[in-house]
Amino acid sequence: MLRKKFAGLLASDLNHLYDMNMSTILISEFITSQALDSLRSVHQVVYEPELHQDREALIAAMQNIDALIVRNLTQVNEEILRGSSNLKVVGRLGVGLENIDLPACAKRNIKVIPATGANADSVAEYVVGAAVALTRGFFPATMATLKGEWPRPRFSGYHEFLGQTLGIVGFGSIGRVVAKKAHAFGLQCVAYDPMLSGDSIALDGFSVPLLQLNNLLSQSDAVTLHLPYLPETKNLLNAVTLDQMKKGACLINTARGGIVDEIALADRLRSGRIGGAAIDVFSAEPAKDLSHFTGIENLILTPHIAGVTYESNERVSQMIADEVNRYLGV
Repeated sequence: MLRKKFAGLLASDLNHLYDMNMSTILISEFITSQALDSLRSVHQVVYEPELHQDREALIAAMQNIDALIVRNLTQVNEEILRGSSNLKVVGRLGVGLENIDLPACAKRNIKVIPATGANADSVAEYVVGAAVALTRGFFPATMATLKGEWPRPRFSGYHEFLGQTLGIVGFGSIGRVVAKKAHAFGLQCVAYDPMLSGDSIALDGFSVPLLQLNNLLSQSDAVTLHLPYLPETKNLLNAVTLDQMKKGACLINTARGGIVDEIALADRLRSGRIGGAAIDVFSAEPAKDLSHFTGIENLILTPHIAGVTYESNERVSQMIADEVNRYLGV
């Protein structure tokens, strides 16, 4: 079906679209209509939001294009770039760059533009909301109430999150927005980031202490992750580091799945060593087998949506459209 659908995208069929006086942009995943219109007003645009599913058609469609816009499902690697002699810029509708071969792009002088900061508010909102829900036990309380129980005494013993400590692992643009929202909510924030030096980072009217990872884990009532997935961060939260967390603390991962050892986390959630978790990203996506989390009560599992809302989609799409236009000289 895909081969038939995308047959019209083969380079021989696209040639009639190209105008030597205009740049040509290929978009292989979803972009909002407003951003698409702003690109189409000045460029020739080939918009096929499912093209990432058909590798052969994608490779063929890469010929003679000046810009490529992707989300996280299009693998931009040597195989794709080899037939793209005109490619000047890759726009990433998001912030993670794991699906883009950056050295291969640099070798060809191809600019890579992520939507840095455009989804930070959505991620921060998810983090604070999840931290409150986990600390107050909203989900196990819901399950018990649905069963006809009335566990008011049990859940009356849970603590307010106000005044507790949020540990932010990775203190870049998203981590700092998380700190601002958490501070406004009345939380104490501490941070760990191996790329930062000094004792603290000053933000708007307050400062966030910088700690070593083990100190942050032992002091925090909730820990939130905002690191890229790199060899150095693979399984950063493993059996050893998870056991350094404050007993009963919560873990929130909206960064990348491979940063957390899911099996070790599930074991500690089941034993009560860790009090709850909100997991938005998984070691394999789409996640097909999460049976290791079966039977765990205080757990939120979501399909990589922390940074994806109607508003953030608009911001991300428009930012990349504007940046690609700017780079192409519009």
